[in-house]
Amino acid sequence: MPSSKGYAAFDSKSPLAPHTFNRREPGPSEIAIEILYCGVCHSDLHMTRNEWGNAVYPMVPGHEIVGRVTAAGKSVTKFRVGDLAAVGVIVDSCRHCEPCNRGEEHFCIEGSTLTYAAKDRVDGSITMGGYSSNYIVDERFAHTIPANLDPAAVAPLLCAGITTYSPLRHWNAGPGKKVGIVGLGGLGHMGLKFAHSFGAHTVQLTTSLKKKDDALKLGADEVIVSTDAAEMKKHAGTFDFILDTASAPHALDPYLSLLKQDGTITLVGLPEKPPSINMFALITKRASIAGSMIGGMPETQEMLDYCGRNGIVSEIEVIPIQQINEAYERMLKQDVKYRFVIDMSSLR
Repeated sequence: MPSSKGYAAFDSKSPLAPHTFNRREPGPSEIAIEILYCGVCHSDLHMTRNEWGNAVYPMVPGHEIVGRVTAAGKSVTKFRVGDLAAVGVIVDSCRHCEPCNRGEEHFCIEGSTLTYAAKDRVDGSITMGGYSSNYIVDERFAHTIPANLDPAAVAPLLCAGITTYSPLRHWNAGPGKKVGIVGLGGLGHMGLKFAHSFGAHTVQLTTSLKKKDDALKLGADEVIVSTDAAEMKKHAGTFDFILDTASAPHALDPYLSLLKQDGTITLVGLPEKPPSINMFALITKRASIAGSMIGGMPETQEMLDYCGRNGIVSEIEVIPIQQINEAYERMLKQDVKYRFVIDMSSLR
């Protein structure tokens, strides 16, 4: 069995620490990957600290993986040894339900298998994530990477990228549309890049003018301070779509007031407390509040290919694995522009 080194959480309160474990041998349709880079998602922090109540320890986090193929099963057709490969939030599904058949494996009726802290459908073991030296995955759940992109900066696309790309595509963000992005963090900065690239009139909604210059550099046509009541009133009823990426608890009513008739605000952040909503803000304009999460395997590949054609990657700060606990604390203070990525060579 392949041996793997990584960093794991052993309970909800202790810092992540070195951990050695075994992975199963790759099957006929699976590839083995030597992990080169792994992004650090806010959900990694939620999971390791059991803030969602579904932790399994020891837990090796990480679901924004870029690596090099070191072995391929006899049935593999998409990869050869030496190729770069990327792995995101899920690594398996039932593969036969209606969502799976249409390439939306993340909506699998039986439940998709997470990259870490989930039951492996092959041998029943607990999946261990990308804060480690290697990974085994079916080729269906791995993606090719455009050769012109920086592999380290590609890693966050596997979560932050697809999580924002998918809803912007689904709700047809593009020319003639006014699109707002709430939050300018790991998710928000990718939403800003995509909405601008799709041709929408893109507006960054922020609580602080400190982020104005960055937002404009990343593609915002305008920046609105959401705590400025007069400024918000000027834009009332003018937005077709708002993508809310904020992970801290916040009120939705100010953003609902910005929507046109039949406008939609889609939530992709995961605040600890559910929002309260003024129903009149919905019924008086037939507005919608929606949710979205990652994308299926075809759409994730579509997103990566789009990024390759348009030179889009995440803004990153590369760290060694030994700084992961410090990175978590900095993430809580929003002290990162805009995504930490672990250089996994630091394990060696």
